[in-house]
Amino acid sequence: MKTKQNIQLVDGEFTPSEASDVIMSLIEQKINFHKLQRLALCEGFYGADTEYPDGRIGELETEKEIARDFIAQVRHQGKRLKINGVLEITLMD
Repeated sequence: MKTKQNIQLVDGEFTPSEASDVIMSLIEQKINFHKLQRLALCEGFYGADTEYPDGRIGELETEKEIARDFIAQVRHQGKRLKINGVLEITLMD
């Protein structure tokens, strides 16, 4: 049985607008995942520990701003972007 699998999620050259759409969509999906995870933890137990999803949401919001700033700089320079997004999935014991 394989213990590792790679999935080529994004691979290509993009205009700044296209790159922004791809990157922001991926980050927003991940933020929504953690929001749902947090909601599930709190359902029926108001005092649930939501430190992990809260932390990840904050980290992803920061990454979104970093990406937005970088893409704005690239747009200003009139350049294109290459995105190589690989998901690496590893079997854990």
